[in-house]
Amino acid sequence: MGTSLTPEFWERFTLLLFVAMGVTFALAALFDTLALRRQNRRAHRPPVPPTRAPHRPETADQRPSVRC
Repeated sequence: MGTSLTPEFWERFTLLLFVAMGVTFALAALFDTLALRRQNRRAHRPPVPPTRAPHRPETADQRPSVRC
């Protein structure tokens, strides 16, 4: 036995569809804004000076490389 979809159903469906779309667009815009702010904060940080390599004593044993 089939049921027919009433005009009341379509009104509610349309209302809920537009509300869901509005919430989706608002959340997408909010998350995009937050992501751009985070990205801009990382880009504007002052550069970190490079760290020096650890000091190796010059008297260390130098082993020859082994080839197979």
